[in-house]
Amino acid sequence: SAIQSESKKLGEEIQALLNHKSAREKTIIENLKSNKTAQVREFCEWVTKHECKRGNVKNGSCKKLHFRKLIYAHTDAQLGDCSFLNTCFHMETCKYVHYEIDEEDQRAHMRMRQRQAASVRAKNSAAMLVSDSKNLAMTKANLTPPQWIQCDIRKLDFDVIGKFTVIMADPPWDIHMELPYGTMTDDEMKKMGIEKVQDDGFIFLWVTGRAVELGRELLRIWGYERVDDIIWVKTNQLQRLIRTGRTGHWLNHGKEHCLVGVKGNPVGFNRGLDCDIIVSEVRDTSHKPDEIYGMIERLSPGTRKLELFGREHNTQNNWLTLGNQLPGVHLEWEDVKTKYFNRYGMALPF
Repeated sequence: SAIQSESKKLGEEIQALLNHKSAREKTIIENLKSNKTAQVREFCEWVTKHECKRGNVKNGSCKKLHFRKLIYAHTDAQLGDCSFLNTCFHMETCKYVHYEIDEEDQRAHMRMRQRQAASVRAKNSAAMLVSDSKNLAMTKANLTPPQWIQCDIRKLDFDVIGKFTVIMADPPWDIHMELPYGTMTDDEMKKMGIEKVQDDGFIFLWVTGRAVELGRELLRIWGYERVDDIIWVKTNQLQRLIRTGRTGHWLNHGKEHCLVGVKGNPVGFNRGLDCDIIVSEVRDTSHKPDEIYGMIERLSPGTRKLELFGREHNTQNNWLTLGNQLPGVHLEWEDVKTKYFNRYGMALPF
């Protein structure tokens, strides 16, 4: 009817206004946008080149990445794909089909990335010749190389590392399952001195199914208000949803939660740049998606950040990573370096 049409039109206009970004928002997004060398290629929905040629008749040559089937002497192709694919613990004996990225596509992708990187370097070199030296110095000052301390976090004196605007933690929760690493009790978690390393800012706390309620309790104990909840939707090697996860008591877990808490009165943070869902591939045990670092850096660019219970693959620019699986001690911030070596010398703080 005319009334329904008018109501629908009004709703569309309101939606368009709500989605319209201000000049300030556009400027922030442009400044924090990944450069061309960070772009990724989409995987082909037909998976293999053979299936792509059969089903993708209209589009001709497909520019997406493809997979290649791994057929071994013990493989029985009639059984179909392995549920765990590249995360299978018994690939050398598993009779199901596994995959790897097609080497030809991978080489083409690398050549494309190299061309893009060369183009960006050329543009950056030209821009540096005409850029203001003060602005260039400020840009470099905002980027600190990765730092880490190998330690038992339960015993580390947090006073030596100072304050941080953002904290992220992936604790070794005791989830009553066999795990390839040691765990901490709930009481040990509650006694951690998180309040020493932040006055105003955000915390990102990864939790498993059993630990969701405990994680919320910990945020309250540590002085935070939970304000958001990021969901990591897990995909497998073929970019399909995980349906046979290794965790879960009643249902297989195909997602993971990251609780977001706020403390004090944080200022200078960017709102509304990212959503609360990450869709990303599962890798090694407890290896969280790299996308979380981009989200946090866009939220608080160029500031000091702390990761607890990290490993070597977690080390990032502008981050200090703490954990017992890191290679020794490497510090860049002079104030932290001075406090640390005055407290512990050259010894590891176990």
